[in-house]
Amino acid sequence: MDFAFDARTEELRAKLLAFMDEYVYPAEPVAEEQRAALASPWDTPAVVEELKAEARRQGLWNLFLPDAEYGAGLTNLQYAPLAEITGRSPHLAPTATNCAAPDTGNMEVLAQFGDEQQKKQWLEPLLAGEIRSAFAMTEPEVASSDATNITTHIERDGDAYVVTGRKWYISGAMNPDCKIFIVMGKTDPDGTDIRRQQSMILVPRDTPGVTVKRAMQVFGYEDHSHGGHAEVIFDHARVPVSNLIGEEGGGFAIAQARLGPGRIHHCMRLIGMAERAIELMCRRAVSRTAFGKALAQQGVVQNWIADARVTVEQLRLLVLKTAWLMDTVGNKGAHTEIQAIKIATPRAVVGILDRAIQLHGAGGVSQDFPLAELYASARTLMLADGPDEVHQRSLARRELKQYL
Repeated sequence: MDFAFDARTEELRAKLLAFMDEYVYPAEPVAEEQRAALASPWDTPAVVEELKAEARRQGLWNLFLPDAEYGAGLTNLQYAPLAEITGRSPHLAPTATNCAAPDTGNMEVLAQFGDEQQKKQWLEPLLAGEIRSAFAMTEPEVASSDATNITTHIERDGDAYVVTGRKWYISGAMNPDCKIFIVMGKTDPDGTDIRRQQSMILVPRDTPGVTVKRAMQVFGYEDHSHGGHAEVIFDHARVPVSNLIGEEGGGFAIAQARLGPGRIHHCMRLIGMAERAIELMCRRAVSRTAFGKALAQQGVVQNWIADARVTVEQLRLLVLKTAWLMDTVGNKGAHTEIQAIKIATPRAVVGILDRAIQLHGAGGVSQDFPLAELYASARTLMLADGPDEVHQRSLARRELKQYL
């Protein structure tokens, strides 16, 4: 493969880097100040809407969607370096460019599997950044890493489906702009094919029986800028039959189609988080003195910085290879590599952030630097979109299969 980026990617990289320097980084403290003054911390600060307007004006909008009808029409390989840049400010830049999870995955689902009415009602306002959405899959009472365990019921009743279940860590659901849930549940819980029991359905937030019960914390953070992670109750929530996405029994396949791109997007942004950590490490190392010499002259600090650089370069190449394979042989053909980056990237970035925190001392765990919150986000991604152990199990089986 050719690792040189094409002209369009380079043009967008230059624009996005300038956008980050001129607008996003200066907006980080402004967003925090504005949020503190809001009636609810879940409301969107005004500066975020200003960023969105500017990004859209510059053509830095919906970069993640490969379908030119709905998005920028970029390949995964073209989008990878752009997502990395937004990962340097993961709580602002993805939202500003309308490339934030879980909206990205939900838009992909609607673009690929939604009917024309569903696209008009929900995809179009999501593409325009007018509303937000959530993906309701994870449940507290079962091991949701095995999607066949899902217990939420989606029962047909005449011209409607009735949704009953309890979900949690539903990202984005605390944001009042979140108007629609894509809910995964079982339409055929007793079916013989355990991967055909599940379906996906659209449930508007204002549907009677839907209760956003509470915000779930992540290492003590409520993650306001991301829209939080909520516990949501569906108590006989009734929606029209037309809200079903695709066909009954198609939920598992839709979930797999959604999670492949989602996993690589997370890994792309994680590399950006690691790059920002390295930058902060270097700035700290040259500006602080301990035991008679600059931290930058301490051997252990030099080792941390060198190891971090080597690790990031390795990860980036693996992510770019994965993106290239997804473009050339499809998500199924890139299955091994998608699992490999999902295992390797969060784990390695957590290590880099941990050393960056150590280098900053007490400041590293404070609110004065982004490192603690970045660490919490990176560590959480060792669980999100499938725990590491699930991917390791599958990857090992694939590797062993050729010897059996």
